[in-house]
Amino acid sequence: MSGNSNAASAVEENSPKMRVIRVGTRKSQLARIQTDSVVATLKSLYPGLQFEIIAMSTTGDKILDTALSKIGEKSLFTKELEHALEKNEVDLVVHSLKDLPTVLPPGFTIGAICKRENPYDAVVFHPKFVGKTLETLPEKSVVGTSSLRRAAQLKRKFPHLEFKNIRGNLNTRLQKLDELQEFSAIILAAAGLQRMGWQNRVGQILHPEECMYAVGQGALGVEVRAKDKDILDLEGGCSVPVAVHTAMKDGQLYLTGGVWSLDGSDSMQETMQATIRVPVQHEDGPEDDPQLVGITAQNIPRVAQLAAENLGISLANLLLNKGAKNILDVARQLNDAH
Repeated sequence: MSGNSNAASAVEENSPKMRVIRVGTRKSQLARIQTDSVVATLKSLYPGLQFEIIAMSTTGDKILDTALSKIGEKSLFTKELEHALEKNEVDLVVHSLKDLPTVLPPGFTIGAICKRENPYDAVVFHPKFVGKTLETLPEKSVVGTSSLRRAAQLKRKFPHLEFKNIRGNLNTRLQKLDELQEFSAIILAAAGLQRMGWQNRVGQILHPEECMYAVGQGALGVEVRAKDKDILDLEGGCSVPVAVHTAMKDGQLYLTGGVWSLDGSDSMQETMQATIRVPVQHEDGPEDDPQLVGITAQNIPRVAQLAAENLGISLANLLLNKGAKNILDVARQLNDAH
């Protein structure tokens, strides 16, 4: 028995240990659900790897008594996660893509973007207003949202409503809606409600003519260190009144962008298009946005990535040349003043 035990110990000591990939995420229930889905996909693709999830709180999670737009930190929901990535405490982090700033810190890259879910915003109504829409809510009804983008557009579309800041994770905001008499409805991302299994709470989906969504909304991004080639091989913004809508049809990418004043009284929208040649297996058709966004996208032709990126830059320049900067400057000044 002793000999067999020693032999087993020797085999165990000489066996290669399964590599552990540490995955960073926020602590909220939704963040964990999103991260678990990414890890489940990675496990199915790489059964020889082990994954450890490390949850942490971010600045946006800790400061709940201040509107997101007034905190003054560009990386509200990503800074602490990126700090852990920089210190090699985690190997990759999972974000809601819309939470990422436009420019990543040096040395970081988006290694993968999961297939985008519903990018639209959804309205959840107080139980006494179930069956209503924003249009049919009583005069002066209060609608909660933490996003200047949503509030600016909806003030313009529904001037009979009042919009008030509401903070907290999805669970907290729904609890505030149901238990307090302060809000008649709140606006949330449809994808988040879907991932939480709360589709039954959706009372209204807001389409682009009512409220265009944030860049990247509905998609999950996996951020990694740009130098970690082995991690890269694993691949398969609401604080300003700026929004987009995209559609892919017959090889053409249509991009609509808009900016709004905080009260919605002033706005500007433009649409541009570009030919995007993507292999058939990567084209989702007219109902989905193309999966071209990402600094390191190994399976997407570089020419397609550049065409999409240049379309976004061209549209931004067009809006700026037509006076969008003035609208945004005034919006920032008013927001800071309040």
